[in-house]
Amino acid sequence: MRIIVVDNYEEMSKKAASVVASQIILKPNSVLGLATGDTPLGMYKELITMYNKKEIDFSEIESFNLDEYYRIDKNNSQSYHYYMVKNFFSHVNIEKEKINIPNGMAENIEEECKNYDEKINRVGGIDIQVLGIGVNGHIGFNEPAVNFEAGTHLVNLDEKTIQSNSRFFKSIEQVPTRAISMGIKTIMYSKNIILLANGEAKADAITKTITGKISPEVPASVLQLHKNVIIIVDKEAASKL
Repeated sequence: MRIIVVDNYEEMSKKAASVVASQIILKPNSVLGLATGDTPLGMYKELITMYNKKEIDFSEIESFNLDEYYRIDKNNSQSYHYYMVKNFFSHVNIEKEKINIPNGMAENIEEECKNYDEKINRVGGIDIQVLGIGVNGHIGFNEPAVNFEAGTHLVNLDEKTIQSNSRFFKSIEQVPTRAISMGIKTIMYSKNIILLANGEAKADAITKTITGKISPEVPASVLQLHKNVIIIVDKEAASKL
């Protein structure tokens, strides 16, 4: 596990974009695992800038997103599909057929989850997985006490996660309480993992992830067992290390 502490969010975003860009340059047909939320937005902007400068090319890239809200249509402005198109996919030359995001409206969720993992396996696995982290230590939507052996699955969101996500909705009552998420098992099969965190609110979670006991109560702590993890944090998120 490599820890990189930077001064601020902007530097974190640039470092993260450089790591992802290096992967793309070294392997143009890389499989990217992508995340949503506030944390990776700066990274996506940096990657778009690099694409516009013709420094990187997404034409051979395949992507798999970590998660999607359950029972929210992909065209809903709060869906993660909408987020990805708005903030990244519509700005680069990735092929639509190679964009993979869990279908939160699937009639058979168990089949959707199984097929998602099978497709990841068919393309040879994820080359680099981008992760954020929740204040409770979740990665993807794998909440505390999750089964480390779980593949992609339907999850019930933790109260802290619902509270945190309420800033994106008009009221907390509108926040989905369930989501489809890559499981810990799926994430850990990624060849490389990059975890990003900024802000004092993430300091406890980062400390427990890096120096704490490996436990389902802090899902991100399992990353201690992965051989190729880079954690990029700003000074505030690293303040309790």
